[in-house]
Amino acid sequence: MVRPEIELTEIRAPHMIAPFAAALSGEVTDILPEGVSRGPGRPFPGQRCDGRFVLLYDPEGQSSWRGNFRIVVLARAAMDPDVAADPMLPTVMWDWLDESLAHAEVQEDTRAGTVTRMLSQSFGEIEQATETVDVEIRASWTPRDEHIGRHLTAWTQLMCQCGGLEPATPTHPVVKRDHH
Repeated sequence: MVRPEIELTEIRAPHMIAPFAAALSGEVTDILPEGVSRGPGRPFPGQRCDGRFVLLYDPEGQSSWRGNFRIVVLARAAMDPDVAADPMLPTVMWDWLDESLAHAEVQEDTRAGTVTRMLSQSFGEIEQATETVDVEIRASWTPRDEHIGRHLTAWTQLMCQCGGLEPATPTHPVVKRDHH
């Protein structure tokens, strides 16, 4: 189940980590369905939010995974420098991951990850009047259920929150997309 604000594309998966892998890239679009509003992370249009979802499988398992499957996600967004300067932002973003996994009813363990803020100031021919701040959350976990779609849903929820969209609620439903 993927929110309508997300565009997904199948991409080449890394094959050096595990014998089998599949990967998707996702982007939060600027076209929002009626009734969906932007939250504090993305207060203005034109800012990007994208990410990656990778499903790894090793039939022999890997000890660090404590299982045969591993999910690796990335969500990256440009944020207003004032919002990104908040010292609590990394904790808040990790909480967004917790909330997204809980909302999708995901069963997982051995979760690990990082939250990074990157401040950029342009100079010369590409000089901009303002600084830009990119934030990203990278996380991985071992699924403890067979509902990989729920893990995908959790990642898209996380991307929406990083992109400044409100979490899915009855008025902001997660809808199934039919891609032929």
